[in-house]
Amino acid sequence: MATIEDQIKSIEEEISKTKYNKATQGHIGKLKAKIAALRVRKEKAQAHAKSSGGGPGFEVRKSGDASVALVGFPSVGKSSLISQLTDVDSHIGGFAFTTLTCIPGVLHHRGATIQILDLPGLIKGASEGKGRGREILNVIRSCDMVLYVIDPFQGSHFHILDKELWNAGMRLNDPKPQVFIDRTERGGIVVRSTLEQTNLETEEIQGIIRSFGIVSANITLRTDVTDDHIVDTLAGNRVYSDAVVILNKIDLASKAELDETCEQLPIGWPVLPVSALTGEGIEAMKDFIFDNLHFMSIYLKPQGQEADLIEPLIVKNTSTVRDVCVKLHRDFVRRFRYARVKGPSAKFDWQRVGLDHLLKDEDLLTIIIRK
Repeated sequence: MATIEDQIKSIEEEISKTKYNKATQGHIGKLKAKIAALRVRKEKAQAHAKSSGGGPGFEVRKSGDASVALVGFPSVGKSSLISQLTDVDSHIGGFAFTTLTCIPGVLHHRGATIQILDLPGLIKGASEGKGRGREILNVIRSCDMVLYVIDPFQGSHFHILDKELWNAGMRLNDPKPQVFIDRTERGGIVVRSTLEQTNLETEEIQGIIRSFGIVSANITLRTDVTDDHIVDTLAGNRVYSDAVVILNKIDLASKAELDETCEQLPIGWPVLPVSALTGEGIEAMKDFIFDNLHFMSIYLKPQGQEADLIEPLIVKNTSTVRDVCVKLHRDFVRRFRYARVKGPSAKFDWQRVGLDHLLKDEDLLTIIIRK
């Protein structure tokens, strides 16, 4: 009997031999759904093997206000970059596969504490487990931003890396598709859309969903979907994160060579030219990381005291009062009575709010706890 991996490869070969067009995209979507279902089965089997003592791994404890992963082939300068960005002295050499484990560092910038992770170099086949690939990819999935570190003389490496991350369920610089699937006991597959669908017919959408083993559900579409959007929603384990290309070693390349490399990169992606050796572009890189991690500033006002308007608390822009309490002290949620807010998120000055109140940038916040 064919293994799950053999079945996946067989379907991938069929997809590669099928010309993609309007007439075939429904069929291709069904094949992609079958692959996604097989990968879910494979991940469950691997998780069971790991829980049963299936071998050593490594994990990184998240810390700081956000986590950023340095991703690249061996010897592209990730360790030199983390030494420039943080206070970590990552031991490196002039040969491949220098970093053998994850090395965390901390970037302190504009009031934020950002964890930077120097991961072992990825290689082709990482998503299938080559070179500790699955362990490395699991760490990347947990990060808030991905920095692709590219050698200007190896621009083609980007597409290899991006394919490995795509196969591992990461959708970088892509918005999460507005596809909602509500399984039902009967009634078949009913598709409703808030706008015209130009890529797939209703019957094609229903066929893709049936390929995943679902026979009855209400489907709501709030975007013009593709087969990948449907498959990604069905898989349910996709990660949507921001990413940037770090073009390292610019001190060694000519302008023509840099331009040639940039032409191989996806249109619309941010590209930051830097030199980990000379430090050129490092400060701009720090600013970019901070600006694109979607932080906001919250000013704390202790009860009966003046607000601290000099050093705000830096938190993600989706933070609630509960998130701030957890950040300040692990016991604050248990002892919480109420909070008062003044600023953009408040209906009026010093509004009384609860733990689930969604804060906004430059809010003033007072937290009242039980003694």
